[in-house]
Amino acid sequence: MSKSNTILYLDGVSVSFDGFRAINNLSLVLDKGEMRAIIGPNGAGKTTMMDIVTGKTRPDEGEVFFDGQVDLTRRDEAEIAMMGIGRKFQKPTVFESHSVEDNLMLALKGPRSIFPALFHRSSAAETRRIDDILGIIRLGDKREELAANLSHGQKQWLEIGMLLAQDPKLLLVDEPVAGMTDAETEETARLLKDIARDHSVIVVEHDMHFVRELGVKVTCLHEGSVLSEGTLDFVSADERVVEVYLGR
Repeated sequence: MSKSNTILYLDGVSVSFDGFRAINNLSLVLDKGEMRAIIGPNGAGKTTMMDIVTGKTRPDEGEVFFDGQVDLTRRDEAEIAMMGIGRKFQKPTVFESHSVEDNLMLALKGPRSIFPALFHRSSAAETRRIDDILGIIRLGDKREELAANLSHGQKQWLEIGMLLAQDPKLLLVDEPVAGMTDAETEETARLLKDIARDHSVIVVEHDMHFVRELGVKVTCLHEGSVLSEGTLDFVSADERVVEVYLGR
């Protein structure tokens, strides 16, 4: 299998913690511009997989390549973030006492920034970029609002916006709709589809209704390796998936 057109390429990856194999001969390939949903029971290895991709955990064996040629197993977390892999954790971490716009501005000035932090007055290019992001994350009318006053769902969107401000090539998004209303959940599916037009995205999620809304290829992990992969209907019909995950 050629790595050239892939944004993420994992082959034969394993990692053990205290004798427990958290990831077990995992192979997973994400094409450039693809959005993928990753499902599976707790302890299936979803978080460890993201830890490996972001350099937080080093695999004991296997290959992990980003953008066709970068060997991620030889890079540290900071280098990997600079290269363009952004991760959104489950719990949103926004600057509550700052406005929505300031949160985005702080992210723009972050380590991957093309705008030096020395120039505190926002340039026209920065303002345009922030306008674009506010549109994508559905917070155009909230730019002056304090982040503390946003709903839980809106805080999740703001954090996704802060990730977008770093202009990553690949976004890893962990359970984005946990705790959201039904309306916010549906809007988040649309929001991520908008982002996926220009970025590669991996979404780890438990909410099957939301995964269906995304309408993307699904990978089900179990005991650290791929149990099933394909459309949601294909994976949902797999008896092994029903047994270990969906049937519970």
